[in-house]
Amino acid sequence: MTGPALWFEEFHEGQTFESASHTPSRDEIIAFAQDWDPQPFHLDDVAAAKTVFGGIIASGIHTVALTSRLLFDLGILNGTAIAGLGLDELRFHKPVFPGDTLRVRAKVIQTRRTSKPGQGRLRLAMETLNQHGQRVYSAQLSVLVSDRSGS
Repeated sequence: MTGPALWFEEFHEGQTFESASHTPSRDEIIAFAQDWDPQPFHLDDVAAAKTVFGGIIASGIHTVALTSRLLFDLGILNGTAIAGLGLDELRFHKPVFPGDTLRVRAKVIQTRRTSKPGQGRLRLAMETLNQHGQRVYSAQLSVLVSDRSGS
C-alpha cells in the first residue's frame, strides 16, 4: 500500500492512511529485546510464562519502532518530511505477542502553516492494530513537511 510522497498542501484533516502489515516472530522479538530492552518477559519463555502476559511479548519500544517502519513504508512522507517534532499521548493498549499481525492507521488531525516559508506542521493520530482489529499502541506524531514551493 505504498504511495508517492505527499507535499504539505496535499494533506487535509480527516485524511486516513493504512499501512501494509508485519508479523513479528518470536525470534525477532527476542533479538530486538536482547539489544534494546533485555527484560526477562521479552527474552525468556519460563520467566514470561510467570507474568500476567503468560508468554513472551514484544517490548513497547519494539512496537514503536515497528509502527515507525510501517508508517515510513507507506511512502507518504518519504522525501517531504523535514523533521519529526515529537510523539504525544503515547499509549500501549495491549501486548504484542509473537505471531500477531500488525498494521498502522494514521489520520491527519491537524495541518498548520509555520512561519517559515516552504513548510507546514502536520499532526497524525496513529494507531497500531493487531489481526483482530484491537489497538495495541497509539500516539500522536507531529512532523514538519515541505510544501511544493520548497522555499
